[in-house]
Amino acid sequence: MTPYSTLALAGITHGELRHHLFPGDGLEAAALLICARTPEPRLRLLVREIMPVPHQACPRRARDAITWPGEYLEAAIDRAEGEGLAIVLIHSHPGGLFAFSDADDESDRQVLPCLFQACGDLHGSAIMTVDGAIRARLYDTALSSRAVDLVTVAGDDLSYWWPQEARLTGAAPRPVAFTGAMRDELAHLVAAVIGVSGTGSIVAEQLARLGFGRVILIDFDKIERRNLNRILNATLKDADSLRPKVDMFAAAIAAHRGEGVAKPVAASVLTRDAVLAASQCDVLFSCVDTLEARQIADLIAATFLIPLIDIGVTIPVRTAGSGVAIADVCGRIDFVQPGKSTLCDRGVYSPESLRAEYLRKVAPDAHRQELEAGYIKGLIEEAPGVITLNMRAASACVNEFIARAYPFRLESNGLYARTTFSLAACEEEFAAEGSFTVAPNALLGRGACEPLLGLPALRAKPAGTSS
Repeated sequence: MTPYSTLALAGITHGELRHHLFPGDGLEAAALLICARTPEPRLRLLVREIMPVPHQACPRRARDAITWPGEYLEAAIDRAEGEGLAIVLIHSHPGGLFAFSDADDESDRQVLPCLFQACGDLHGSAIMTVDGAIRARLYDTALSSRAVDLVTVAGDDLSYWWPQEARLTGAAPRPVAFTGAMRDELAHLVAAVIGVSGTGSIVAEQLARLGFGRVILIDFDKIERRNLNRILNATLKDADSLRPKVDMFAAAIAAHRGEGVAKPVAASVLTRDAVLAASQCDVLFSCVDTLEARQIADLIAATFLIPLIDIGVTIPVRTAGSGVAIADVCGRIDFVQPGKSTLCDRGVYSPESLRAEYLRKVAPDAHRQELEAGYIKGLIEEAPGVITLNMRAASACVNEFIARAYPFRLESNGLYARTTFSLAACEEEFAAEGSFTVAPNALLGRGACEPLLGLPALRAKPAGTSS
């Protein structure tokens, strides 16, 4: 079963919070988390901002207790009430207890009513242990509490903490990559794939067989005969009936996983329905062939604090006498963590390239459009034989996720923000996260605020208005 409630943090936010809560003196510290939400049906609280309680402002800080002035709670209320944000009170447990103490329960009974009297209908509390693990719970207006099903951090590594972890002190062991324990955890997570075609169908196949509890498939296109040679599970019957790619693939997943695992969304990622569907996932895979779609995936990742893995393949050609020859066979995999460099920061797209793509799309010269958009740059191919390249890139894409969630690399994952490979040169190169310049991102942790992704075209339509 996939978790209903999640507390999600960007890795950079989690690092700042951990630094404040554990200043090195062995005493408790506190902060307030200002959280946005994703759209329903899942309840994902997105930590948009940390409001640290200064250590020197606390009348008492001990190894197992803390008191702090109410003025910081008032400041958090002022920040949250304008947008209906949730507030989560968090403090450290230097002793390592990964549970709420009796003192924590009593503190919540005293403080939470003040929050509900001031604003909102959902607030909570949390604790962090010295290894950075977080346990959280949410309260309703009746002061009934329930555990947050999952706490996630998307940084160089992907961290998952579950309330049922049984430990008193020390770090709980993570599942080992490629084991049954990994599969058991994946059964509680949701993946989304944007673009279920040449590379996307292979990515989706791997995700389903790895055991993800839910795989959301987003693609507006239909099966055609010309793409049967590179879309897994597609048949002549699918092509002749112009079956939507996502419906075909959802049926294929159901055949070996059962009903309810795959969720097909037959819509462009540029639509509100597709964005809402993607907002429900724990990890996002972008397997698209346009810059505009990559931009939307980028915005979704930042807005909803979702790690993004973007994949691209290309085969540039060169002139050779009176014909053409292969110049290279290339692939690129980018791992994008919220709060760090985006695809835009990395030059995957820019305002200029987006504009050029738009002009090509609306230009009447169809020949040039196909020439620019195809797998083989400079050569029109209706049915290119690229499944081997797609499989190479798709495997690297999914292994990138596994390496982040269940680390197995000999070096830090931070060194592998981008992987590029050349089959022609038999080379593989890597770029570290620190090699990219990060621009300010106003969408980080924005959540369900309208308009979605800050784009007027995705604003909710008034009731009774046709789409």
